[in-house]
Amino acid sequence: MHMIRVGKQVLCLILFLNVLCMGSDVIAHPHVFIVQRLNIVFDNKGLAGFWVEWNFDDMFSNMIATDYDKNQNSTLEPAEVAVVKEKAFSYIAEYDYFIFVKIDGQSFKVKWIKNFNAVLKNGKLSYHFFVPCHVKAHKLFKQIVIAAYDPSYYTAIFFAQKQPALVENGDRFVIESSLKEDKSTSIYFGMVNPWALFLKFRLKS
Repeated sequence: MHMIRVGKQVLCLILFLNVLCMGSDVIAHPHVFIVQRLNIVFDNKGLAGFWVEWNFDDMFSNMIATDYDKNQNSTLEPAEVAVVKEKAFSYIAEYDYFIFVKIDGQSFKVKWIKNFNAVLKNGKLSYHFFVPCHVKAHKLFKQIVIAAYDPSYYTAIFFAQKQPALVENGDRFVIESSLKEDKSTSIYFGMVNPWALFLKFRLKS
């Protein structure tokens, strides 16, 4: 697997946002914090899609455990996961699942996801799901930009500092990638540029 690294800028951004949220005009945001990892999956033709892993803060984790771990055994069983998906995940389909993709500069709407799972381990909640996104490789580079954010900024999503993104089955392609702020996108009254994975790939000669 190819690993994409992210620097200390993410930590600085988190600290900056915490300070920003102390201001009188923005003290209400954000309420939920997510640390994200991506696993970019290729097939024989090109990009097949990507796995999303969201790791939630303690408060949201505790809320989900209290509301949906009905037998209070500190794990989420299949029936409980189904309820979590219905009650605490599917509503964000209206907001493209907080996943925003551009293919060669054109928006790709995330209409559906696959293989959702919710895991509760040691009191920490994580969501896992797959976003199908088929992009055929050619001799020239195709560029994919993947950003995750809540347009209302009620939820703040950051890339993990360790292993923020991996590439799977990419041996047939030339792949270039970086994590940085998407300066073309701003949220929360123009004060925040979401971080995004910038991925370029083409067929090997």
